[in-house]
Amino acid sequence: MIKIDFNKNWKFRKAGTDRPWRKLCLPHDAMLEEKRDPKCESGSAGAYFPGGIYEYEKEMEVSAEWADKKITIEFEGIYGKSEIWVNERYVGKIVYGYTEARFDLTDYLHFGAGNKIYVRVDNHEMPNSRWYTGSGIYRPVTLYVQDQMHIQLHGIKVNTISYNPARIAVSAAHAGGNAEIQILDGECVIAAAKGDEAEFTLPGAKLWDDETPDLYRCRVFLTDGDKVVDTQESIFGIRMVEWSPQGLFINGKETLLRGGCLHHDNGIVGACAYEESEERRVRIMKENGFNAIRSAHNPCSRAMLDACDRLGMYVMDETWDMWYQHKSKYDYATEFMDNYKEDIRTMVEKNYNHPSVIMYSIGNEVSEPAKEEGKELAKEMIELCHKLDGSRAVTAGINLMIIANAAKGKEMYHAEGGINTEAAGDIGGDEQSAQMPDMSRMDSTMFNSMTQMVGSNMNHSADGEEADCATSPILDMLDIAGYNYASGRYPMEGKAHPDRLIFGSETFPHEISKNWKMVKQYPYLIGDFMWTAFDYLGEAGIGAWSYSADAMGFEKPYPWLAGGAGVIDLTGNPDGEALYARTVWGKNDEVLLAVTPANHPGEEVIKSAWRGTNAIPSWSWRGCEGNAVTVEAYTKAPHVRLYLNEALLAEKDTTDCKAVFEAEYRPGVLKAVGTDEEGNEIMAGMLKSAAGNLQLSIQPEKEYVQPGEILYVAINICDKDGIVESNADELISIEVQGGELLGFGSARQRTEESFLDKEATACYGRTLAAVRVLDEQVCIAVKGVTLPESSMTI
Repeated sequence: MIKIDFNKNWKFRKAGTDRPWRKLCLPHDAMLEEKRDPKCESGSAGAYFPGGIYEYEKEMEVSAEWADKKITIEFEGIYGKSEIWVNERYVGKIVYGYTEARFDLTDYLHFGAGNKIYVRVDNHEMPNSRWYTGSGIYRPVTLYVQDQMHIQLHGIKVNTISYNPARIAVSAAHAGGNAEIQILDGECVIAAAKGDEAEFTLPGAKLWDDETPDLYRCRVFLTDGDKVVDTQESIFGIRMVEWSPQGLFINGKETLLRGGCLHHDNGIVGACAYEESEERRVRIMKENGFNAIRSAHNPCSRAMLDACDRLGMYVMDETWDMWYQHKSKYDYATEFMDNYKEDIRTMVEKNYNHPSVIMYSIGNEVSEPAKEEGKELAKEMIELCHKLDGSRAVTAGINLMIIANAAKGKEMYHAEGGINTEAAGDIGGDEQSAQMPDMSRMDSTMFNSMTQMVGSNMNHSADGEEADCATSPILDMLDIAGYNYASGRYPMEGKAHPDRLIFGSETFPHEISKNWKMVKQYPYLIGDFMWTAFDYLGEAGIGAWSYSADAMGFEKPYPWLAGGAGVIDLTGNPDGEALYARTVWGKNDEVLLAVTPANHPGEEVIKSAWRGTNAIPSWSWRGCEGNAVTVEAYTKAPHVRLYLNEALLAEKDTTDCKAVFEAEYRPGVLKAVGTDEEGNEIMAGMLKSAAGNLQLSIQPEKEYVQPGEILYVAINICDKDGIVESNADELISIEVQGGELLGFGSARQRTEESFLDKEATACYGRTLAAVRVLDEQVCIAVKGVTLPESSMTI
């Protein structure tokens, strides 16, 4: 088999305009090129980006020697509805924007001549999602050339059937010929067998889990007599998933999931699923203590799964955000019933050999299981998952109150899409919803009170018997039940439902300490997935804490861009809540510090229920001397002493791994010392202020790069020692030689700037660039409005 990277030398244009065709490489996000519009029908959910109809075209010479071959094209993801044409002949379509698809092109090609592949992407109907989707061919494309006698694409299946001893079952689907299977550790063949199916015992094999992500290769040869006619390989890990009301077990070891929900976009490069971008997010999450990802709310990319395999990250791969009832006017619900079986089959096939995938989710916050037809559909989908892959658990992100309300005839979403405000008011229960203040006469204090009330009451909205009765049918069908915002039920489920295994599939980040205590206390509660790990585009401002007057309300107006709910910002920098979670999970051995912004003296921050703080790890607020700040110290130590420039400010006991201090900003060194009960120092941490003249630093995330790779570069405002200054933001411009600038921007959640421009305003002193390397060397030059030019050759 010949596997061809089919991402280069495409042409692109927006249909119905006079824009000329232009050359580009895939993946590509056409939506990121659109001009945002405050009147756009995508609204705050889609970050005010319009959609459109887009055309992609690629010309290719097809060798005459391929005339007797089988030619297949694979699209890993196109958003939204797309049609594929070859040489002006219709080949097929893709309806769901997050599922991959393959098409046999053999009968459409001219061999020994030129050929034209054309893709038309229709994403003009808005709104069609509750978040930023991107548009176009946003995931990679691959071309496969095979003999008529061949191994089926992705036809190798590896399943762990025992971990002590390590034993695997392998099957190879093929057309014609005879198969021979090899298992390799590095370049060493450690086992081999002939035939389509084989079982191997591997003495001394290394098992895969989040702490030791050891991988092997399975290689399959297809022979015709003495001739090898095809070869394929698949990476796998030896990993068995088991579950019971006593917990989740990976290779026999009880495992707790330190999880984060993750939308599919990659911030400054939009929806583009570059390999480096996907791995970067996994790496940063791993560095911050996470060991699990929920792909909210659609199947994730192959590149994401590959990264999770390599780095050791468990994955709950999710199918859809809706079933047959609309949440947005033009979403996938209309096409759902015609395609859901194939969607599941495709997802399972993609995931089968990835040890990182431990659960399949059949949906997020759907209300259909309140009715008999919805329950029957759920049962059918669960059985299909089990039939295709019996080695993994089936789950869903169930919002218990949504189903309970639907059972009473109060659907959360209107039939044509959009929130039903009457049902939404019941999220806190009837008594709480009756206390909701009038939004039209709301000031920031009232709004903050309301959001905090909604947040805390949402967790208890399904505590009653009525909600339990309405949701038990679907929850008991699932192998493991996912609870969205229903932590109030955690303590009671052991007695109420002794056979049920559960986890928090969507929770508030600031409640991680309370939730994690319960995870460790109750064997049937296996983990927590906070909303969200990384910030994302769309659902604009839903999680933001802001000093902007337009931040009140759940749907923020233009120019709000990002959700603001991520504990890691759009550019990959963790905030106080990420540091807090890392501490609660026991993943740091020092005191971690975060400070509320010092540059808003006397202003009241407008809060969101999805956050508990807006503190960031910075003690550098130039020009803010004397301003009041809140200092949060995160530590397992029972007591904390806080020092500023070696002077003791205060000493406090920690509560739930946190000590909170009120202070005045003064430049210098802020140090926290964690002490034991006898007052002995057991750990410490510090933050420093930037000193002297400021400059622009260029910090590539990799030391060496090759042409074709994508390089992320942090461009920060800092002092000579690299300490970032948080209160000197200004417009920064960038020039790149020897590479293509794919995206440049900051973590600002409210902005009119475009990531495709060469200018961006820093956010707390930080910006980020993504560059595709074209030459052996890349030169990056940056300058600010007041800051002098800085450059680096990589």
